[in-house]
Amino acid sequence: METMVVASLQSLALVVMLLHLVTCTTTTTTNITTSYPNFQHLNVKETITQLTTKPLKPTQLQEPLNNSKNESSSEGKKPISNKLKLVHRDKISSDKKSHVADYSRIFHARMQRDAMRVSSIIRRLPGGAAAGGNYEVADFGSEVVSGMDQGSGEYFVRIGVGSPARSQYMVVDSGSDIVWVQCKPCTQCYRQTDPLFDPATSASFMGVSCGSSVCDRLENAGCHAGRCKYEVSYGDGSYTKGTLALETLTFGRTVVRNVAIGCGHSNKGMFVGAAGLLGLGAGSMSFLGQMAGQIGGSFSYCLASRGTGSSGSLEFGREALPEGAAWIPLIKNPRAPSFYYIGLSGLGVGGMRVPIPEDIFKLSEMGGGGVVMDTGTAVTRLPTSAYEAFRDAFVGQTGNLPRASGVSIFDTCYNLLGFVSVRVPTVSFYFSDGPILTLPANNFLIPVDNAGTFCFAFAPSPSGLSIIGNIQQEGIQISLDGAGGFVGFGPNVC
Repeated sequence: METMVVASLQSLALVVMLLHLVTCTTTTTTNITTSYPNFQHLNVKETITQLTTKPLKPTQLQEPLNNSKNESSSEGKKPISNKLKLVHRDKISSDKKSHVADYSRIFHARMQRDAMRVSSIIRRLPGGAAAGGNYEVADFGSEVVSGMDQGSGEYFVRIGVGSPARSQYMVVDSGSDIVWVQCKPCTQCYRQTDPLFDPATSASFMGVSCGSSVCDRLENAGCHAGRCKYEVSYGDGSYTKGTLALETLTFGRTVVRNVAIGCGHSNKGMFVGAAGLLGLGAGSMSFLGQMAGQIGGSFSYCLASRGTGSSGSLEFGREALPEGAAWIPLIKNPRAPSFYYIGLSGLGVGGMRVPIPEDIFKLSEMGGGGVVMDTGTAVTRLPTSAYEAFRDAFVGQTGNLPRASGVSIFDTCYNLLGFVSVRVPTVSFYFSDGPILTLPANNFLIPVDNAGTFCFAFAPSPSGLSIIGNIQQEGIQISLDGAGGFVGFGPNVC
């Protein structure tokens, strides 16, 4: 009976969260702080059971590709109408073995990647190079698949590349301004789930000349034998190098021609598993930037919660923007134009706002600080003083739960082995223009092993930058209206 009640409460928490967002758009923060539940339940037993879920095979996640309908091009006006599947990387496997039972190992690998991701983002921002390393270009949808077991980006989408279309897993990255795929011949390539793309077998592949206006839009363009060369380096030592080309991409039943993509002949790093990367950043060379005429810089995504049997979704175009979402303005940072910045004014625990100065989250005139929404970062990072006040407020309301030692980047953990469910305080983001996003319990208290250790899924930032990561975004429909300058939360869940 208790398990059934908890499941219902978790579902209710999602509904309350979304209703709360809509309500907040027309009321003041002062009036809202006591208008939603100050606690919810985390189903511990069910969450631990889901850790052993077997991954799906690529054939189970295949998007139906059709090269004869709904054609478009990077210069055309026809919209991309398909809703694609987004999958976390732990939903797929490149081998025939069952899912790895040692979740602790998977978790630690994920945190290692996450630390590198955060470091790379910070180094791309003003003053970030002082932290070490140089950032030249950015890091890197259909069903969005989680990439945890693959060693690359966190969420994958399956699309077709070339003519005829060859299905490939691509990392979805909201902080990247380039589309690229590993190509034959390959002087150095990492292991990927699908066969390498061979441009010689594609009737639509066309190299870009050095004098092309497309080549001029690259940050690190080079030239060899009259062909435009690209190179993207990442802060963790990963990179992709190759030639720029125009190619056809297929999203479900939609065929998009003349998309500028990098054909990587030398690739190294954390991309293992995916064939390449689908950049969804705000720059002109991202997929969104190239398709501005059709989709207006707009897309909507929902990242399925870890351990569930559902998949997320990715949809392009203004038609994908939902009615009933709670909208807040995007903030432009001229010094980091690829990223999606939002205004955050505070944090809440148990229905009460934590006393944190609002200025700590603001973007400075020099482009430092601020709050970025990022699909490639897993764990939300907060400036150290804000994190400590937030954490202490949470600890103060969970004194009845048995504590455990810190794990990896987490310093606040609990031993919940043997519990069916536990009652925890709500955790909320207070946005600058009114709405409050109250998270489901699974989005802030997460398992780190198979033995019942759960940790508070936030961490201090090594700089003044805050990053809202994908763990906190899970299960919530998020929509970006690049042309209008807004990001929306809800009203749907996944």
